[in-house]
Amino acid sequence: MRLPRLVVCVATAFLFLFEQAAPTALARDNGQWESSPPHVRKWFQGLRQPDNPRVSCCGEADAYEADIFEVDGGRYIAIITDGKGEIPNGTKIPVPNHKMKWDEGNPTGHGIIFIGIQGQVYCYVAPGGV
Repeated sequence: MRLPRLVVCVATAFLFLFEQAAPTALARDNGQWESSPPHVRKWFQGLRQPDNPRVSCCGEADAYEADIFEVDGGRYIAIITDGKGEIPNGTKIPVPNHKMKWDEGNPTGHGIIFIGIQGQVYCYVAPGGV
């Protein structure tokens, strides 16, 4: 079920690194953003990984709400609050410090964590802020 998302993320990374594609050209839109305001869609589509700014955080399809977090030893632990039926709510996801996203605000009102098929964290945007 998550395999197509992995393919999209890998393809996105490849195109950004090797073809210098425009940032919004590769954002996947299968209708999942239709109910979101345009500024939120644009935010999701434009997010880049903090440690590799040429690579997308992927998209809303790989984003899970994590409105709660803990800090343990100087490291964030995101707690899933809406896993979309794929990740159980309450699951704790350690976030590497280099995957914390601080520079793009957050118009969703939710903490958002982008997770790959193998559980790798692409980005985490803490809750709050606009």
